[in-house]
Amino acid sequence: MGKVKTEQIKRTGKELMIRFPNKFSSNFDENKKLVDTLTVGTTTRVRNKVAGYITRTIALSEAGSEIEVDSDNLDEE
Repeated sequence: MGKVKTEQIKRTGKELMIRFPNKFSSNFDENKKLVDTLTVGTTTRVRNKVAGYITRTIALSEAGSEIEVDSDNLDEE
């Protein structure tokens, strides 16, 4: 059974990947530092979850999985 990420984590991760598509990689530590600099007021736990989600998404896309970031699915609230 897979791990479940909250909507906030997925939304934040997708938004960051859309805004900065070439900055993120499959390296968690680099992504963690980037998320820390790009987001303001997030806790360490949320930062790590967002960085982990981005890392996993990029690693799967590099492996040829069918995951893609679609800006149409983001709800502007």
